Amino acid sequence: MSAMNDRFLKTGIFLAPFHPLHENPLLAIDRDMELLEHLDRLNYTEAWVGEHHSAGFEIINCPEMFIAAAAERTRHIRLGTGVVSLPYHNPFTVAGRMMQLDYMTRGRAMFGVGPGSLVYDATKMGLKAEDQRRKLDESLDAIMELMQGRMVTKKTDWFDLREARLQLKSYSQPMMEMAVASSRSPTGALAAGKHGIGMLSIGGTSDDALAAHASNWGVYEETARANGKTPDRRKWRIVTFAHVAETREQARADVEFGLDDFRRYFTEVATFPIIPPDVTGDPAEYLVSSGLACIGTPDDCVRHFERLWKGSNGGLGGILLLAHNWADWPATKKSYELMARYVHPHFQRNSNELRDWSYHDAKEKYATAGQQMKSAVQAAIDKYQARKG
Repeated sequence: MSAMNDRFLKTGIFLAPFHPLHENPLLAIDRDMELLEHLDRLNYTEAWVGEHHSAGFEIINCPEMFIAAAAERTRHIRLGTGVVSLPYHNPFTVAGRMMQLDYMTRGRAMFGVGPGSLVYDATKMGLKAEDQRRKLDESLDAIMELMQGRMVTKKTDWFDLREARLQLKSYSQPMMEMAVASSRSPTGALAAGKHGIGMLSIGGTSDDALAAHASNWGVYEETARANGKTPDRRKWRIVTFAHVAETREQARADVEFGLDDFRRYFTEVATFPIIPPDVTGDPAEYLVSSGLACIGTPDDCVRHFERLWKGSNGGLGGILLLAHNWADWPATKKSYELMARYVHPHFQRNSNELRDWSYHDAKEKYATAGQQMKSAVQAAIDKYQARKG
């Protein structure tokens, strides 16, 4: 993975989703689906869909249901749960649902898990915040066995599995791709490393956050090796923000549409500090200058992705954009299109390298080969004229 031309970054989105309260919820969910169809056409690699039950802003409750519908409307894009909050579910039933999805999507589904980050969900189910990390571990231990066709007998203070075994063998070989969400704490890295599955780094891309993510990847590698697994950076994705347009001015103007709603949610409700409450100036300026987001041109986005690559301290497998609805729908679709056309090729084995070579090779030969061609054409014309004459 060392040579820049060899790297292949998966590209995709992390769809919470975020929708302001004054908007028709049916149309909002429809647009999320249309976004996945759009990304599928633009050859994005994957989309991860969230699970949230409270606060009215992130309105997909069941990612599996959404993914099943999206799989029927798309051809290539891989579809992951981003993430199923394991403490909310019995591990046996959630593993069974995901195995069904593995079949229904012909192996395009991925199983992302986490402890549950929206505190209001946990409160409504009588879950204590301090128990969520432990419950993630207990559930994941059981699920890893179940997903590999094994029998599980395991009793905890919140579930009791007795000779539990799924009805279906995995459709994906050797098993369904899985990943754990990881923010600043090492919890996710420890869980992912233990089982040798993927890691999704959420929690911003400021310099501090990138250092924390890289440090967590170190924890992942150490834990994986201690558990007999081989760490692979291709299983690591980092989540960031981007909105691009033809000019920086246009990009800034675009995000005025929805950035205030987004900022309000993250200062009044969500306990995940994306935009700190004490930021008084322009939130777009704060997001860009802190390295949390790229709001600019495709060239700015290339630089932003390069920074993440460098900050990963050795490379990573994918960059996911947190879908944010900062801009209106046409500008949002345009942003994803511009990135697919002008940003992704730089990070996918430099996919224009041979085109560039071929063009320059032809250009070098233009003076000689071009002249020979012109002479040949002229000779043919002269010959015809002579015969006619």
